[in-house]
Amino acid sequence: MLARDLMTPNPVTVDLNASTGDAWDIMRENDIRHVPVVDGGVLVGMLSDRDLGSLDIGRILAFDGAAAVRAELARPVIDRMSVDVVSVHPEAEVSDVIDLLLEARIGAVPVVRPDSREIVGIVSYVDILRALGAALEKV
Repeated sequence: MLARDLMTPNPVTVDLNASTGDAWDIMRENDIRHVPVVDGGVLVGMLSDRDLGSLDIGRILAFDGAAAVRAELARPVIDRMSVDVVSVHPEAEVSDVIDLLLEARIGAVPVVRPDSREIVGIVSYVDILRALGAALEKV
């Protein structure tokens, strides 16, 4: 099985200049935990719920006030995203994708065209578990 067989095609992405607040809203509205960050459709980073989890809104509000919260939410995602993104190409073996997820201790990996780094999909641990569940039902 290949990454293209499991991936969610055309995943939700955010532009590198999107605000943290906008990205947070997009993730919440789409019920996703990982969002690729793109510049003209090309993968430049990844934003996860872990990246946003380090933003302690309650503490900021309590100690610095609402203006500080607004300022943090207005910061662009380029300030919060991971830039050392592990990615795979559509023809990658799923076993290799699983190894990457485990080694890098990440929950999702973007699928990109190898020649352009244009994002074409995303494979998360949920996609892998769904495929495993379907395979086990056939046994």
